[in-house]
Amino acid sequence: MSEMKLIPYRTEQILQEAEEFPNGVKMIEAQSLWDRTSQGKGSVVAVIDTGCQMDHPDLENRIVGGYNFTDDYEGDETNYDDNNGHGTHVAGTIAAIDNEQGVIGVAPQADLLILKVLSGEGSGQYDWIISAIEYAINWEGPQGERVRVISMSLGGPEDAEEMHQVVQKAVNQGISVVCAAGNEGDGRENTYEYAYPGCYNEVIQVGAIDEQRTIADFTNTNDEIDLVAPGVKILSTYTEGKYARLSGTSMATPHVAGGLALIIPLVEAQFQRSMSEPEIFSQLIKRTLPLGYSKSAEGNGLLMLSLTDKLEELFSTYTTAMK
Repeated sequence: MSEMKLIPYRTEQILQEAEEFPNGVKMIEAQSLWDRTSQGKGSVVAVIDTGCQMDHPDLENRIVGGYNFTDDYEGDETNYDDNNGHGTHVAGTIAAIDNEQGVIGVAPQADLLILKVLSGEGSGQYDWIISAIEYAINWEGPQGERVRVISMSLGGPEDAEEMHQVVQKAVNQGISVVCAAGNEGDGRENTYEYAYPGCYNEVIQVGAIDEQRTIADFTNTNDEIDLVAPGVKILSTYTEGKYARLSGTSMATPHVAGGLALIIPLVEAQFQRSMSEPEIFSQLIKRTLPLGYSKSAEGNGLLMLSLTDKLEELFSTYTTAMK
């Protein structure tokens, strides 16, 4: 079986400092839920990727643990440092804290479990990824915290049954599995490109749009796309304490993973009970805005976290006017 690979991405710019509110976080209106969710506090997101710079000033206080499943660092399981850059960028979009020189993530108080399954070159064995998903399912924090979201910006052309089974197991245990659609797109909505695990029905598959809400020319289109998120020139954390703008469905995926880290505590407080993964998925899709593309390109539309509140406000205004 061939290796699983980092979904290709474009490096647009590397910066020493980034005193800027990332446009992607703005576009999905993440800040609309910050007050009511304590910025995602208590949510644990497993980032299955190339690792993470463990002492990055924007991330070090968000990392609650990790594990290295690769051969990097002579197979030292305790060293899940990022020797690529991709994983640190993904982690920052999910949960970078706000400091004076840095950026801010979608859920800046969410916790990150860093599971390194891809080497510095960006490839990894299927069994490393399967083991990482199992690890995320079984992980428990000191206060009984459990992983509720898995973010995977990786993929391969092969549909491996063992991979599918462990994804199903995670979903059945209440974990939302968010995957990048892939960057093999040809700019046409009616030709389908498939990558796994993104194309499994049980996962939440994410395509990419640019700042003008246009479907990115590289994004895969297929009949399993669930929604889209910003994925072009996304500003986030990078290795060596730096920042970078990257483009790819890899960059869209953590916007959705971070969004779920806000949605889960919000709706579980509202319903006063633990919610199943299908229930969480329905709450996510309620917060999508159709952009006018085909379902194979945009799924249900662009993630917009404020949407439910706006609809409730409109409904309230309408019913008041009708009285």
